Amino acid sequence: MARNKPLAKKLRLARALKTNSQVPIWVIVKTRRRVTRKPLRNWRRSRMQL
Repeated sequence: MARNKPLAKKLRLARALKTNSQVPIWVIVKTRRRVTRKPLRNWRRSRMQL
């Protein structure tokens, strides 16, 4: 990937990085498991559609 990225792509990559984290345990406890875990993405295993 190029070193100089367009701002829009940079923002999409930043959002993907932030959303690739587990749901905190306290959220699961507080909502009585209505909020479930989502599958995490690995940068080597699967490519993003950006």
